[in-house]
Amino acid sequence: MIELLSLPFMQRALLAALLSGLVAPAIGMYIVQRKLSLLGDGLGHVAIMGVGLAFLTGTAPLPTAVVTCVVGAVAVELLRQRGTATGDLGLAILFYGGIASGVMMAGIAGQGAAGLSAYLFGSLTSVSTGDLWAIGILGVVILILTIGLGPRLFAVAVDEDYARVLGIRVKLLNLLIVVLAAVTVTISMRTVGLLLISALMVIPVATSQQLFIGFKGAFFGAMGVGVLAALLGTVGSFYIDSATGATIVVASIGLLAVSWLVAGPLRRRRNFIPYVEDHPHGAVEHERAENHDDGHAHEPGVKVIQHGDHVDYVHGGHRHAVHGDHYDEH
Repeated sequence: MIELLSLPFMQRALLAALLSGLVAPAIGMYIVQRKLSLLGDGLGHVAIMGVGLAFLTGTAPLPTAVVTCVVGAVAVELLRQRGTATGDLGLAILFYGGIASGVMMAGIAGQGAAGLSAYLFGSLTSVSTGDLWAIGILGVVILILTIGLGPRLFAVAVDEDYARVLGIRVKLLNLLIVVLAAVTVTISMRTVGLLLISALMVIPVATSQQLFIGFKGAFFGAMGVGVLAALLGTVGSFYIDSATGATIVVASIGLLAVSWLVAGPLRRRRNFIPYVEDHPHGAVEHERAENHDDGHAHEPGVKVIQHGDHVDYVHGGHRHAVHGDHYDEH
């Protein structure tokens, strides 16, 4: 590890990878909630068009790809909102139009498919100081927006109709989600690669959802898993001499497999409700809650257990609590 950190290009590579591992799951959480897990792939293909355009015009690939990808993402989202195109059709447009245009322009510019390979599969060792600054600044902006607008973005991603009833600007936030996804894809093209970035947006989210309960826990858990996958993949690729982007994705899949093994016992432990005798010595058959007179408490064989600010009734292998005019299973 000391040998790795002593090399300047690996220092830049590691920082860029960690930023991508932190940012990609942050926006990926909302993409997964919208059931558009393949959106990153489509946006990656539009970014290829931006790289091809940069080759053709002689401009810097990163800013050109960002602008092109954002324009394409906004266009498809507007078509979807107006009902002109369905989600599947919009993704198809992103897939085929983007990659075909990018390869064509790269060929015209004399680069060909070989010139695109560093952007398709990532090339961490070629990350410059300027690239690192651009990735860092854009990454901070994405994190501020995804965390600061988290409740609103989550409401829009889960249920647009309900979010609209709450007065949330659904169309604007939907546009923001795809714009942030487009920026995330393009800033990660040097680290994970345009063809693999979608995996880093989705797999850490799936891993975190196995381990954590609730949106906030899963959100920050996904970011942690992404950073860990980026660290393991970058360090591992250095020592086994493999492609960094592919190694990061394989590491994230490995973490997902581990989460499946761990999630089962965790879930059983969370769902386990220990049975506690009201009075172990049998002094009183039932414990009546203060200011509570429920007929269920007087039925034979029913145990009454104080549970926080209410009581649970245990009988026949079930544990019930009063909820309005009915009982809920605990």
